[in-house]
Formats: sequence, structure tokens, C-alpha cells
Amino acid sequence: MAAVGRISQLLLRSSLTQARRQLSAAAAHGHGDQSARLWKILTFVVAFPGVGVCMLNMYLKEQQHSHEQPEFHPYSHLRIRSKRFPWGDGNHSLFHNAHLNALPGGYEGHDE
Repeated sequence: MAAVGRISQLLLRSSLTQARRQLSAAAAHGHGDQSARLWKILTFVVAFPGVGVCMLNMYLKEQQHSHEQPEFHPYSHLRIRSKRFPWGDGNHSLFHNAHLNALPGGYEGHDE
């Protein structure tokens, strides 16, 4: 039984050694340099222009966007304040925008 264990360990060590030699040989032949060059080219030819096109698309869509204040609808289920916010006056959300975010009574600065 011990002989079977020793033989299996020898076979395992020899297969691991062969795998290491093959990987070392592949690295020595410059395969890593080719793949790094490929990814560098893909970054400059595909990724950066893709990000640029997405930014241009977003900019053009923003230029077409209407900047008018949405109409206020005093629905009872919207803007419920069961408890005051722990900052400021307690009525404004943390990232409050006076132009787009209405308070329970309506938009700020408009007396209609």
C-alpha cells in the first residue's frame, strides 16, 4: 500500500514539473508580450473611442432635454414625511434640488 502512495506521488511530481516547464517555455518565447500588446491596441482602438462616443451621445441628448420644471401634482401618496430628516430643516432630502424636487406643499419659491 505504501508503494502505491510513493508511485502516485512520483507521478504527480513529474506531471507538475512538466507543466511548469511548459509554462516557463511559453513565457520565454514571448507569448506574454504579444497578449499585452494586443490588449494595449484594443484599449486605444476600441475602448477609448467607445467611451468618447458614449460621452458625445450623452451630451447631445442633454442638449435636446427640456429644462422646464415639471408640473406639481399634490398626490397624497407622494412626499410623505412620517419623520423629519436628520439634517437641515428636516423637510429637504439629502440631495435636494429646488428645481426638480418638490416639497409636500409644492416647489420652493413659487407662490401659485
